[in-house]
Amino acid sequence: MFFFFVGGLEQQVRQVLKSNAARCINCGSTADLVDYEKVLKMFFIPVWRWPGKEPLMHCRDCSLFFPPSLTPSPPPTSAGAIEDVVKCRYCHRGVDRDFSFCPYCGAAL
Repeated sequence: MFFFFVGGLEQQVRQVLKSNAARCINCGSTADLVDYEKVLKMFFIPVWRWPGKEPLMHCRDCSLFFPPSLTPSPPPTSAGAIEDVVKCRYCHRGVDRDFSFCPYCGAAL
């Protein structure tokens, strides 16, 4: 006699606390601060739900959940100063604002 178990554990967004709170660490798009819940599914049917411990960041594009502590904080700038350098979202190096592509890794800016 064989028995195959089809099920798994999944995280789902329960409530959005703050929309567009940060950038995703995976794809660079906007991420929301959310309360989440864990869901146990058996044969693709939700069986049991329980809330997560603390709020997480959730990317709408790649569906990644990550802690808010991993979001990079913006560097302090003086008021009124305009920066001529932007950071590449892939290699995190400073690139002149006139460039369309990063000269270090080739990513589109």
